[in-house]
Amino acid sequence: MQPDAIQQLTRAGLNLIQQALSIFDSDLRLAVCNPRYQQMFGLPDALVEPGASFEETIRFLVNRGEYGPQENEDEAVRLRVETARAFRPHYMERERANGRWVSVEGAPLAQGGWVTVYTDITEIKLQERLLKARSEELSGQLVAHAQRLGLANRQLASTNAMLAETQRELTEMEARTRLVTEMMPAHIAHVNRDLIYTYSNRRLSSVMPGTPASGVVGLHAAVALGPVTFARILPHLQTALAGENAVCEITHEDSGRRVRVALTPDPGTDGKGGGVYILSTDITAETQARAALMQTRKRELAAQLTSGLAHDFANLLTIILGLQDRLSRLPEMPPEGAELVRATQGAVRRGGTLLRRIGEISGARVLRPEPTDLEPLLDDLRMMASPSLPDGLRLTIELEPDLGLVMLDQGALQDALLNLILNARDAMGPMPGAIRLIAHRVLDTWLEITVDDDGPGFSDEALKRGLDPFYTTKGGEGSGLGLAMVFDQATLAGGSVRLANRASGGARVVLRLPFRPAAEPLPDESRLVLLVEDSPEIRTHVREMLVGLGHQVIEAETALDAEALATLPEIGLILSDVQLKGDETGFALLTRLQQARPGLAMGLMTSLPANDTLRREAAEVFPLLPKPFDPGDLEAFLRALGPPALAAQ
Repeated sequence: MQPDAIQQLTRAGLNLIQQALSIFDSDLRLAVCNPRYQQMFGLPDALVEPGASFEETIRFLVNRGEYGPQENEDEAVRLRVETARAFRPHYMERERANGRWVSVEGAPLAQGGWVTVYTDITEIKLQERLLKARSEELSGQLVAHAQRLGLANRQLASTNAMLAETQRELTEMEARTRLVTEMMPAHIAHVNRDLIYTYSNRRLSSVMPGTPASGVVGLHAAVALGPVTFARILPHLQTALAGENAVCEITHEDSGRRVRVALTPDPGTDGKGGGVYILSTDITAETQARAALMQTRKRELAAQLTSGLAHDFANLLTIILGLQDRLSRLPEMPPEGAELVRATQGAVRRGGTLLRRIGEISGARVLRPEPTDLEPLLDDLRMMASPSLPDGLRLTIELEPDLGLVMLDQGALQDALLNLILNARDAMGPMPGAIRLIAHRVLDTWLEITVDDDGPGFSDEALKRGLDPFYTTKGGEGSGLGLAMVFDQATLAGGSVRLANRASGGARVVLRLPFRPAAEPLPDESRLVLLVEDSPEIRTHVREMLVGLGHQVIEAETALDAEALATLPEIGLILSDVQLKGDETGFALLTRLQQARPGLAMGLMTSLPANDTLRREAAEVFPLLPKPFDPGDLEAFLRALGPPALAAQ
């Protein structure tokens, strides 16, 4: 139904009401009235139009004698206007100047203003007087009681109406509040001072898997949350019960999710009731991003602190190595001197290795997550690690089945796991036993990889400092950067590393990475690739990889040759090196071809370092594949450029 039709029906209904009705807004202006209102009080047309002033209406009625004789008419008007501004629900009966009686019933509106209903009760009053005059057999006390009872009944009816309206508004408010709390992606609840839930939305199990999905109200917090989670939150609950706001972050034991719990005191009323309001939010993704950002900042700071020192030390080591080489070639060098020269050269080379590892841990490393099948990756790891293990030391790998493709930085993960396996080998020494690698997911939130061994385990100090750079238990044989690099790679990905000892003996390292399933790859289709590369050896190598992936290839050595070939309509993709022979770069070539062949898939490859200006500028416009790369890297890169159908549009 249209709004105009609804308004007409509403006005028609008001006209049929026998009582007079008026509605004034919060600015004391008339909003609505019915004809009976004008008729009852003899108001002029100007005072029944929307927007008419309440003050002018009262002044008109005072002048008419509606309220009886007044010593000061302005004062009478002022008092009634001030009463209206502080409006309160009321019911009253008064005799008008014309001798008729009227009841006045007023109620405030939620949006401001008030509605007043005027009822002519003259007949009721006449009946009361007649009853009083003709009831000689009734005592005066009984008649007065009847009059009071009639007045009380009318007042009670008015109060009941106002209570019904208030109850309706409260019901609507409660429904809206519950709807809002159910829509929020957080657990909202209230516990009393005995820590019994008095309210809870249905989000507890989504924030903390394994907890009750419903029926939380009436349960003690220890039962609903579980003993471990409850023990972590209890000190903060006690703080809130003492009247202070509290916020804590906990790790939910069963799911591994990170949860922020905000606790707000509820003081109750007059010292009674009360408790704590609880807001619990899953911040796992936020924590992962925060850890990665913090680790990136640490890396940037470490790079700033070490880059200059590493450069100078590298120069000094180069000078020392050169001098020692000259010493080793001196004629008639005594055996003792030659031995010292070899020892010095070994120390210098070890210093160079240490500088390279510092560069790896402090340099600007970028994660390259890609769809990864863990089974072949761990098989490759077994092949790399097994030859370095002594006889009698076994490496076993257990992988949870059906994990599917997971987004991981394959190189970083293999480096980290190989590091842990070799550390376990060094800890066990010649003793027989086993190194176990176990990989499984934790409630679709984490990929957890555990490496443990049958060795002596971590010392108390190693458990505390094992992840610190340069801490080592291998004496002069260790750099102290192995576990630190594992920690660096894990935290950069938003994960964590935990050191522990097995109950039955041996060390255990638990590596947790965010579990991010990869989308199923679309099947590749063959396309004609224009390969632009000025190095014949590299061009041949890339061409063989492209052909092995099922594509056809035409080649160009310079930008000029490539521009001529790019006009062929059959070309489905252009892959160019950033640097080419001549003055023009591959970046400039693709920029120009992008205008000539809009929609054609294009990508760049380069061996320039990450901090090179040309590389950074090119990467801002086109997808970039760093060299060196293998067929898997190339296949993933081509897939990211889009299918041939998109390229041809």
